[in-house]
Amino acid sequence: MLANSMDMPLAPEFPSGLQWLNLAEPLRMAQLRGQIAALAFVNAGSAWCQQRLNDLAILRRRHPEQLQVIAIHVPRFDHERDPRRALKRLHRQTHDYPIAHDADWTMWQHYGIEAWPTVILIDEQGRIRHKIVGDAPVRDLDAHIAKLRSESVPQSFNHGPIELRRNREPDLPLRFPIGLAVGPQHLYIADSGHHRVLECEFNGRIRRQFGSGGSGFIDGPMELAAFQQPMGIALQRDALYVADAGNHAVRRIKLGTGDVDTLCGAGRPGAPTPGVVTDPRAVALDQPRAVAVSASNTLCIATAGDNRIWTYDLTERALKRWAGSGAVDVIDGEGEAAAFVSPTSLAIVQQILYVCDEAGSAVRSVHLRTRQVTTLLGQGAWQFGNVDGSRTDALLQQPQALALDGSTPVLWIADSGNDRLRTLRLGGGELTTVNLPQALHAPAGLAVSGGVVWIADTDAHAVLRYDTADGSLRQIPIGE
Repeated sequence: MLANSMDMPLAPEFPSGLQWLNLAEPLRMAQLRGQIAALAFVNAGSAWCQQRLNDLAILRRRHPEQLQVIAIHVPRFDHERDPRRALKRLHRQTHDYPIAHDADWTMWQHYGIEAWPTVILIDEQGRIRHKIVGDAPVRDLDAHIAKLRSESVPQSFNHGPIELRRNREPDLPLRFPIGLAVGPQHLYIADSGHHRVLECEFNGRIRRQFGSGGSGFIDGPMELAAFQQPMGIALQRDALYVADAGNHAVRRIKLGTGDVDTLCGAGRPGAPTPGVVTDPRAVALDQPRAVAVSASNTLCIATAGDNRIWTYDLTERALKRWAGSGAVDVIDGEGEAAAFVSPTSLAIVQQILYVCDEAGSAVRSVHLRTRQVTTLLGQGAWQFGNVDGSRTDALLQQPQALALDGSTPVLWIADSGNDRLRTLRLGGGELTTVNLPQALHAPAGLAVSGGVVWIADTDAHAVLRYDTADGSLRQIPIGE
C-alpha cells in the first residue's frame, strides 16, 4: 500500500494502443479528475478477478458519485488476446464501467503490476494512492475509498461524462449455459446467465425451470427459488446438486417436488471450517464451480476461489477439506500436499475423481480413498497449447469441462481455449482431438451417456448433441 502523501506520483496516461471494449472514444485520465478511480487489472477467466469485479460493482453502487471503476483486462492465455473472446467472458457478469483490453501487457508494465487481480486507487487529483494486490476483503477496499473521500475538496472539473457503448448478448433461450447432467429421460442444464436450472427432454423441450430466473439466493418452491450464476451440476437419483457459484453455495434440487434448499453457502466468499454443518447459511465457500457424487453418498465440491476440493457427507452432513493446499500451482501429492489452479469441473468413476484444472490447463485425478492427486495431462501452471499425443507431450489451453461414461474408458474434455472437443483414453492412452463438423465456441460443460456427448457451447448460448456412432453434431433447440 502506498502512503497518503502529496508527493505521490500522477497516474500515467492510458496507452494509445489500449483497446476499449465498450467505449466509443478512448478514455483519458483527465476525464477521471474529481472522482476516486479504481483501476482493476484483471483476467476474464480468473475466479479471483471475477470476485474482485463483483466487489467493485458493489462499492460503486455504494459510492455512485464518488467512485469510477475501470477494468483493464490483461490476457493470460493466447486465445484471450482476441478482444472479442475477452469481452464474451466478461459478459458472463454485468458491468456498467469502462473495460479496456491490454493485449500486449503495456499498461500492466507502466503500472508495475505483478499479479491478478490488482486494484490501483487514484485520488481526485489523479495521484496514485493505493495498490491492493490479491483478494483482500471488500471491507478493506471500502476503507481505502472512504479515507480518500474524507480528504476530498470540492472542485469544478469541466469534462463530459464517460459514455458506455452497450454490447448486448442476443436474446436467446439460453445465456452462457455451463453445467450439464443427463439422466435416463432428461437433460439438465445450468443456464448460468439466466440464473436458473432447466429440466429438458432430449429434443430440447423444457419441462421444468428451477429458479425464478432472477439473480438471488432464495430457497423454496422451484418457481420462487433463486440462484446466481449456477455452474456445475450433478445428478443422483431424485436429487440434482448445483454449484451456485455466484452465491458461493452448494444447492440441492429435490426433483420429486422441485423444491430447492441449501446444503452449505453463505452468499459470500470465505474459508469454511471443516465439520458437521448445523447452519448451512453460516458456511462460506469460495466460488464452488463443480460438484460430483460418489457411490458412498459423498458430494465432492471444487472451489475455484481457494483452489481446493472439499467433500460433503450427505448422510452425516459433514464438510471436509479433501485435497489442495490452496497454493496456485500444479503439484501432485496426497491430500493437502497437492495444489490446483482453479478447479472447475469434476467427474467420478468408482474410486477415482477426475478434476479439470482450468487455469493450470491440466486434468488431474484424486483417489477417493488415499487422497492421492496425480496429473494426467498438464506440464505446469504456465504451460499450455494445442498438442495431441502422449501424456508427456500433450497440451491443453484452459479446459473448462470433462465428463465420462463409466461403461467406457474414455475421458471427454472441453478444451475451451482451443475451441475443441478432445478425448483421453484412460489407462495410458493418448490425447486425441475429435474431428467435429462445426466449430465450438468456448465450450464449458459436458455430459456423456449411451454414446451421446452433450456439449454446452457456452459462448454460442447453445447445447449441442454429438453422436459418437456416426460423428453427427447438431444443436438442440431449447424451448417450450
